[in-house]
Amino acid sequence: MLSSTNKLLNYIEITEWEYRIDMTKKEEAEQKRQLKLQAEMERVEALCQFEKEYSMFQYICGIDEAGRGPLAGPVVAGAVVLPKDCRILYINDSKKLSEKRREELFRLIPQEAISFGVGIATHERIDEINILQATYEAMRQAVQNLSCVPDILLNDAVTIPGLAMQQIPIIKGDAKSISIAAASIMAKVTRDHFMEEMDAKYPEYGFAKHKGYGTKQHIDAIKEYGPCPIHRKTFIKNFI
Repeated sequence: MLSSTNKLLNYIEITEWEYRIDMTKKEEAEQKRQLKLQAEMERVEALCQFEKEYSMFQYICGIDEAGRGPLAGPVVAGAVVLPKDCRILYINDSKKLSEKRREELFRLIPQEAISFGVGIATHERIDEINILQATYEAMRQAVQNLSCVPDILLNDAVTIPGLAMQQIPIIKGDAKSISIAAASIMAKVTRDHFMEEMDAKYPEYGFAKHKGYGTKQHIDAIKEYGPCPIHRKTFIKNFI
């Protein structure tokens, strides 16, 4: 039988071994966390390629929209001017983010930005002048609602008529430019909040879930209940 001293020594050795294993696991977890953080910092830095290319301009503004495709509700545009050294972790094309992450960034972006603006074209305006012209109108409003005058616009794929400053249309710009990504988040979350309010007013359509897009649930509801006041008449002709 082991003496009390030997038992104590064995216990100490086992405890030290378990402690070393525990520390190794913690160190490995911390190392993985640091590697993930480094990768995220590099990803965000890569999103600044266009901002660096046009760094000779003082105010670089990203522009994007949300809601061109839905059957109901407005189209919303966002305009964001960020400081040149701004690096917001986890920012991305709004469509690639979880709702929780979008909401976090929606609160953070105004704190980090030099200025941001939002423009809205209603469903009536969309029916009146068509979705493309309404989108341009919302984008012009977003720029006008900035507290500074941008020197250059980085746009998600479009050139906006009626604006004097230089514009750079970038295909899939919300995944390539930190400024456009920020604008896409401001536009989408603003619109999502509005559609959630409309869900409380018109609960039979499920706006909180699909945000007005043409899902089967939404189309079936239109066929059953008819259109509600925020439906785009020019978008639902085939369903009524």
